[in-house]
Amino acid sequence: MKKFFGDMKRDFKFKTLGPGHVLTEETRKSSEIKPKAPEKPRRPPAEESQMAAAAALSRLEVKQHKGRSTTGLSSLRNEVKGELMSKVVIPEVQTLNNQGPIRALKEDRTSFSVDAVYFICPLTNTSISKSMREVHIKEAILMKFAEDPIRASIMMIHTFNKDKEKIKIACETLGRYIDNICNNPSEEKYKKIKLQNKVFQEKISELEGTHEFLQSIGFERKKLHVSGQENEEDFYVLNEDFLTAHEDLRQYKDELVNAEPVRAQLDRRIKVFQPSPHAANFELPSDFYNLTAEEIKREQLMRSEAVERAAMLRTKAMRERDEQRELRKYNYTLLRVKFPDGYIVQATFYAREKVLALREFVHSVLENDCVPFDLLAPGGQKLKDDSAMLIEVGLVPAALLTLTWDAEVLLDLQAAGQRLTGIIKQELLSDVQALV
Repeated sequence: MKKFFGDMKRDFKFKTLGPGHVLTEETRKSSEIKPKAPEKPRRPPAEESQMAAAAALSRLEVKQHKGRSTTGLSSLRNEVKGELMSKVVIPEVQTLNNQGPIRALKEDRTSFSVDAVYFICPLTNTSISKSMREVHIKEAILMKFAEDPIRASIMMIHTFNKDKEKIKIACETLGRYIDNICNNPSEEKYKKIKLQNKVFQEKISELEGTHEFLQSIGFERKKLHVSGQENEEDFYVLNEDFLTAHEDLRQYKDELVNAEPVRAQLDRRIKVFQPSPHAANFELPSDFYNLTAEEIKREQLMRSEAVERAAMLRTKAMRERDEQRELRKYNYTLLRVKFPDGYIVQATFYAREKVLALREFVHSVLENDCVPFDLLAPGGQKLKDDSAMLIEVGLVPAALLTLTWDAEVLLDLQAAGQRLTGIIKQELLSDVQALV
């Protein structure tokens, strides 16, 4: 397996990762990621648990899918590589400029205000580009099998499978298997799971990670005789060494049922710029747009119809339809906040984050976060509704805001003969860039 993942990493090379780290390197600290609470110490795995982990890993090397024979490592490697590469979308359409005509998508990212949308992987703390997010997380989960196969398999179930209802049913069914074992320790029938059982086939077998989970908690795959049948059939049989580990099994069941998918967190990609007359100029890559190829083709035509549309009398339903279309157009937004001393702080947000998230971000970059302030949108109006989404107040796909101090605070400072200094945190000012 080590060689398998090593070859995969050499194939992909994480071409679009940006300034991050490979999985084997010491991860960098992120000012945006809060440190995780220390995990509850777990006892070292017993020999039987290690055997279960090895069984789970062996399944990754040789997987058996419905309707096809078992594949060898070589063919599995090609299959997984093809699956991961299919997730990397290479755009072939055009993207819409923020304030100009449609640009060709063959982008020179060095000229953009930000080269891409990035995320932080919660398993590796690595900054990864949007296009490589799923690939990186999938690899990180698979590599976690070496140290914690049970929780890695739980991550697989909740992350690799996309149908939430099927995931819920599978986890509940697996949970009932565990309950039956714990509640009826002397019943032999509960220690075995027939792989050709209709319930197992329909609710569990085809979901990624379910077989790995069963093997990692102590089930072994065996061929057994069935009464009244000539041929043997495949079963999962619980290893006897795990029959008394009821407390552990119940814990694994709770983790399985209550787990969430592994999701990468948006990397703000904070930058601080010197005062510049170009602060309101934005050039964005295609990552910031959520337009299909057909929508992009229609966009230019719709611009020419905008004047006519604005002049005609439109119904409420027509207006709401246009508003909903605008809301669907963007996933992310690049925001700059201009401070009273002229310095500019830039960060990436989800288009549907609340104004409150923006306000909290500004507080986080202030040297003195106790001083009240107002945020002015590009038109000069104050952002008052913290519950409104950024897209609802027109701050997409990019915007320059202005920070002003509370008027009463300024009057008090003036009366005392003082002024606010050291506005932005010094650690951020240590890497100031020029905005051109």
